[in-house]
Amino acid sequence: MNWDIVEGNWKQFKGKVQTQWGKLTDDQLDVIAGKREELAGKLQEAYGISKDEAEQQIKEFEEQNKD
Repeated sequence: MNWDIVEGNWKQFKGKVQTQWGKLTDDQLDVIAGKREELAGKLQEAYGISKDEAEQQIKEFEEQNKD
């Protein structure tokens, strides 16, 4: 998954991200704006998980949503 493309098409990906991680609010999704590092940080906050766990979840999400 190319995060430059995700960032450029954030409105389309936002729904997939919210489906995957339902605890993320619209405000958090607006802050993330397609940036992988922001997503990892918000996942850590919302779910109380480690950075490594957040990265693993994002990696799995990328595999499920290949270009």
